[in-house]
Amino acid sequence: MLCIKNGLVHDAVTEEPKIADIWIENGKITAIGSFPGPAGDAQVIDASGLSVYPGFVEAHCHLGVDGYGIGFEGDDVNERGDVVAAHLRGLDAINPMDPTFRQAVEAGVTCVATGPGSANVLGGTFLALKTVGTRVDHMVVKDPIAMKCAFGENPKRCYREEGNCTRMTTAAKLRELLFKASEYMEKKEAAAGDVFRKPAFDMKMEALIPVLKGEIPLKAHAHQANDIFTAIRIAREFGVKLTLEHCTEGHLIAGELAREGFPVAVGPSFGHATKFELRNKTFETPGILADAGCSVSIITDSPVIPQQYLPLCAGLAVKSGMKPFDALKAITINPARHIGIDRRVGSLEPGKDGDLVITDGSPFDLDTQVKYVVVDGTVVVS
Repeated sequence: MLCIKNGLVHDAVTEEPKIADIWIENGKITAIGSFPGPAGDAQVIDASGLSVYPGFVEAHCHLGVDGYGIGFEGDDVNERGDVVAAHLRGLDAINPMDPTFRQAVEAGVTCVATGPGSANVLGGTFLALKTVGTRVDHMVVKDPIAMKCAFGENPKRCYREEGNCTRMTTAAKLRELLFKASEYMEKKEAAAGDVFRKPAFDMKMEALIPVLKGEIPLKAHAHQANDIFTAIRIAREFGVKLTLEHCTEGHLIAGELAREGFPVAVGPSFGHATKFELRNKTFETPGILADAGCSVSIITDSPVIPQQYLPLCAGLAVKSGMKPFDALKAITINPARHIGIDRRVGSLEPGKDGDLVITDGSPFDLDTQVKYVVVDGTVVVS
């Protein structure tokens, strides 16, 4: 049992923080409030004068998939031999021993969505996992959480020698796979278990069935406004769920995105515009989208921005006009909803996982120090 006493609790639910105690037992938050008197046999953290936040959540990165300082040998982000690789599972690429995990958790990032990159029209499935552990199977919060797909420059550039030279071809290849998967699913269901009537097993088609059934969304890499609208168009055509990733030009179409209602993950917004489709990149985007009524997550796309700088990215969004509470939600509860695990993480509420960060100030400030990080009720940084 763990008790955090007298901290200024920012729960990501209500805007105004409050002084309170937090009790965690068996890895779950059991109570938040004022509990005078001794804590009994519980481990106690005196958080007087400190701020307590939910563990930070990243909605889109490649943590553990793209290795730290080891070049090609550690790069498992993109399958370069197959433009439509829906059958791949990000789970099978994760290396929990990579130093980036420790760097992440020391900054208070306790849960991430990670998986394949954006070279492929279909890249495989993402998963959500905690940032502490040595065996990925024990770190998983949910797998799969989404099927990665990509629009724009990346599929064109990476597969132009294989005939994927235009945005039209990228969209056509995605539609083709979804049509085939839909037909495969219908035939499989019509066979009603009769092995002689079932279609021949196809691993790619099997991987797309959860998308068609609405069990997981398409996780659509799209920077330019036109690519964002193509992703929405295809999702509407097939009646599938969708999340919008990167959304670099989202501020140019904020009203449209608010009306559409799909969750948006914005970033990586720091650094040079290395591609034509990034020329409108700005830290103003998250705030503009939030003000328009979108559910906004801020992302690092690590290793593009190192994972430990997720709170810094939120701080830069605040500097560029985003409301501080919207920025806090953009690295806590909103990404948890974005990746479908908000029943477990993203806010400080009874019943949720005991993941929290204790700091000596706002996580958006450069001079703020992380004093403690707790994951599943265990102090992992102190």
